[in-house]
Amino acid sequence: MIKRLMLALAAVALLVVGFALGTAVMSGLADSTRRAAQTLPVVAQQTTSRETPVLTTELEQLYADIYNRVSPSVVAIYVTFSDREGLIGGASGSGFVLDTDGHIVTNFHVVDNADTIEVNFVDGTRARGEVVGTDPDSDLAVLQVDVQAGLLQPVILGDSDALVIGQMTIAIGSPFGQRWTMTTGIVSAVDRRIQGLSNYSVGAVIQTDAAINPGNSGGPLFNLQGEVIGVNSQIVNDSFGIGFAVPSNLVRRVVTELIENGRVSYSFLGIEGRELTDLTLDFVEQFNVPANLRGVVVTSVFEGGPAQQAGLRGSTDDTLEIITAINGTPVLGFSSLVAYLATNTRPGDTVTLTVLRGGEARTVSVTLGTRPAR
Repeated sequence: MIKRLMLALAAVALLVVGFALGTAVMSGLADSTRRAAQTLPVVAQQTTSRETPVLTTELEQLYADIYNRVSPSVVAIYVTFSDREGLIGGASGSGFVLDTDGHIVTNFHVVDNADTIEVNFVDGTRARGEVVGTDPDSDLAVLQVDVQAGLLQPVILGDSDALVIGQMTIAIGSPFGQRWTMTTGIVSAVDRRIQGLSNYSVGAVIQTDAAINPGNSGGPLFNLQGEVIGVNSQIVNDSFGIGFAVPSNLVRRVVTELIENGRVSYSFLGIEGRELTDLTLDFVEQFNVPANLRGVVVTSVFEGGPAQQAGLRGSTDDTLEIITAINGTPVLGFSSLVAYLATNTRPGDTVTLTVLRGGEARTVSVTLGTRPAR
C-alpha cells in the first residue's frame, strides 16, 4: 500500500504517519491530523565544527558541492488548517524555487485545504505562500512568494526520460521537520506507476532508494549534475528504500500550465487496459501472442470515447487487442502509455496507435478528448 509523505506532524514529529490512497482513508487521517498537530515541528539545531572539514574522496566533494549549490533553491513549507470544530493543526513539507518570479513547486497533498502557507528559505527568511494552481492528478502544486530577488535561486529541470537505472540521486527536504536534510541513493527503477489523488495514474515515475520520509513531500530529487529529475511524492508503506518521484518532464508540463491557467487539461484516450506482462504465459499463448511482446491489452473502451470512435473495440474472449506503440514510440506497458499521453499530448491532438488485434498489426489515428474528472 502506498503511503503519503507530506506531513511531519508537530506534536508527533517522531511518528511515521501512513498515507493510504482513497477518499475515506485520507479524510480519516486529516481528522486525526487536526487533533494531533497543534504546533509546528521543532527543528533540531545543526552544529558545525570550527575546523575545516576534510573531504577524502571525489564523491564526497561532489556531494558537498552539489548541496552547497542547490540547497538555497530548496524551501521548507509549513501549513495550518482548521476543522469544523475550529481546531487548528499544522504540518510541514518541502518544495523548490522554480523561477525568479517567486514560483515554488511542491506536492498538491502538502497544501491541499491549507488555511495558511508559510515558505521558509535556507537563510531564515519566511514568507507567505499563495496558491497559483494545483493538480491532484499529478499531485503537484505551484505557490508564489514575494521575497527579495536574491533569495530566488531557480533549480534546473533535467530530462527524466534520459535516466538510467543505477544513476545516483540526491533528495533534499524536511523529513520530520528536519529542514534541509540531504540523503543519497540511486535510480532503482523507471517507468513505475502510482495513483494520483484523483485516482488517475501517474506514469514514468522514478523509483529511488534515497531515504524519503514524511516531510520530504514536494521536495526535489536531484541528479549529480544538480538538476531536478523528480518531485518526491510517495513511499511504499512499511518499506525501506522504496520511494517515488513524479518525473521532471511531467513536472515541467504541469507547472507551466498551472502558472498560465491555474489548472491542467489532460488528453483522454478512452480505454481501460492492463499490462500485457500481467497476463500468464499460458493465457497469452492461447492467442498466439509472441512471448516477448510488450504493450497494453485494451480490456474495454469508453462508450462514445475517442478510442471507440477511431475503431478500437477492446479485447474479447476470442481476441486480444493490444496497443504496442503511440506515434512510433514503443508502449512498454500502461505506465509508458499514461506518461506519453500526459507529457506529450493535449486535448484535440491526433495520435497514431499501432494496434495488434487477432495477430494482425494495423495503425489507428485517434483524436484525443479531454480527461473527465473523477
